[in-house]
Amino acid sequence: MAIAEQFAGLNMDQLIGGPLSAAADASTQLANSTANFINRVGFDSNGKVRTVAFAYQKRSMNEDGTSNLDEMKVAVPMLAIVPIPNLQIDEVNILFDMEVKQSEKSESSTDMSASMSGSAKLGIIKVNVSGSVSSHSSNTRSSDNSAKYHVDVRATNHGMPEGLARVLDMMAANVAPALVGSSIKDGNGQDLPEQARIKAEKTKALRQEISQIESRLKAANEGLDNYLTQMKKLGTSQRNVYQGIFTKLLNSVDTSEVDKKINEAENDEARAAAESEKADLEKQQAAYSAKLDEVNHSWSEFMDQAGDIIKLIADNADSQEGNGLSDMFSVKAVAEDGSDVQYDDSQSYYKALAAAQKSAVKSQLNVTQIENELMDKRSEYSNVVSGSAK
Repeated sequence: MAIAEQFAGLNMDQLIGGPLSAAADASTQLANSTANFINRVGFDSNGKVRTVAFAYQKRSMNEDGTSNLDEMKVAVPMLAIVPIPNLQIDEVNILFDMEVKQSEKSESSTDMSASMSGSAKLGIIKVNVSGSVSSHSSNTRSSDNSAKYHVDVRATNHGMPEGLARVLDMMAANVAPALVGSSIKDGNGQDLPEQARIKAEKTKALRQEISQIESRLKAANEGLDNYLTQMKKLGTSQRNVYQGIFTKLLNSVDTSEVDKKINEAENDEARAAAESEKADLEKQQAAYSAKLDEVNHSWSEFMDQAGDIIKLIADNADSQEGNGLSDMFSVKAVAEDGSDVQYDDSQSYYKALAAAQKSAVKSQLNVTQIENELMDKRSEYSNVVSGSAK
């Protein structure tokens, strides 16, 4: 058989594609294994995240010399504390070597013998002839075929999937220790006498109330800041509208024609008239620029003083009437021709500003109320700590 015919029966599709197909099937099984582990370990039968609770004690000192022994508990997602099996096939190497050796040796040998003799007389000479014939033949044939087929598959654990890591990060951001119980001790962690215990419990309750009020005040101030930011953005937009008006007006004042008249004047009288006309145009330009500066200044003050004026409005809320923008802002408004007009609902952002002002005043009243509440509670706490409380 010819050497080329030795490869004719090999199915290369199966030799190469078979291991690759098996590796793809194995990858699917490994992915399913990871998904099954996450579902089984990470979630309960109701589809909620399975957590592990850790309990510990925390001791902290108080201003009055006592200490708090708090029983804390924190719930941690199970998936965050166990290794996630995430085995993946990284590499598949297919090695196929085939070696064909063929050698052929042919040798023929025939052993035959024969003899013959005779004589002849040639004249006076007599000749005797004798001889023999022999032959030897042999045939030898050898062949050698060998094949090597090697598949190398490498898989490693890739750890936690990226998507799951992001989800756990979001969950971890909202995981906080919860207070289960708390007891008051002296500075050395020992039990307090009855009177001291009552006083310590009172101050502790006041501290907790103060902390809650401070949290409410922080949220109220954030809400107020949002409304003030909104007002400032609207003020910037309104100022841009007026700047556009004056830019258009300034561009409409063209002195090029007047300059041409001055250059082409045939006598002093014509030149003087043209120069007077140019002076009027330049005066108009100056008036527009001055008016623009005035408008810009009024709206810049509006944005700089918005917080202070909102507080003034809130402090005098009973005397305020209507739902419009307060006169305390003293903002400037102009018409399309640059003339002064009153800032009212005919202007672009008036209604939005008035609505934002109303919300800001309401938020400021809430802030003021919480500040007063916090001040009273802190005063009560100081009285209890100093022993002057009745």
